[in-house]
Amino acid sequence: MKFWDASAILPLCLQESHSMAMKEIIEDDRQIVIWWGTPIECSSAFARLRREKILSEIEEERSRDILKMLLQACHEIQPTDNIRKKAERILRLHPLRSADSLQLAAALVWAQDQPDDHDFVCLDKRLIHAAHLEGFHILPHST
Repeated sequence: MKFWDASAILPLCLQESHSMAMKEIIEDDRQIVIWWGTPIECSSAFARLRREKILSEIEEERSRDILKMLLQACHEIQPTDNIRKKAERILRLHPLRSADSLQLAAALVWAQDQPDDHDFVCLDKRLIHAAHLEGFHILPHST
């Protein structure tokens, strides 16, 4: 089981440069853990890409359909006071945006504050750095 950041989920839904690497990771272990806000982050990205005319309306809908299928098999970490407190601590220690701090806090809750033996799948460089400092094993190995 691996924790997946929204940045790593997107290439599973869209054809882009990291798609093959993310598909290889999910083929190795289909058990995905996500933060409660990940579907919203993905939805925002799809809409932005359509507005920027990078995706057509049909491609956006196809991406949303793929996301829905992925979400059916996901374990979703719900928002709690504990996650909020961890996210606040994370923001004091790492130069992250609020959504990324919530992602990392949710991953820490999932790992029961023992991230050493847990995989964190991410493509966002700042979040990768913070997750690594918190003790997670980062996938893919090089981005």
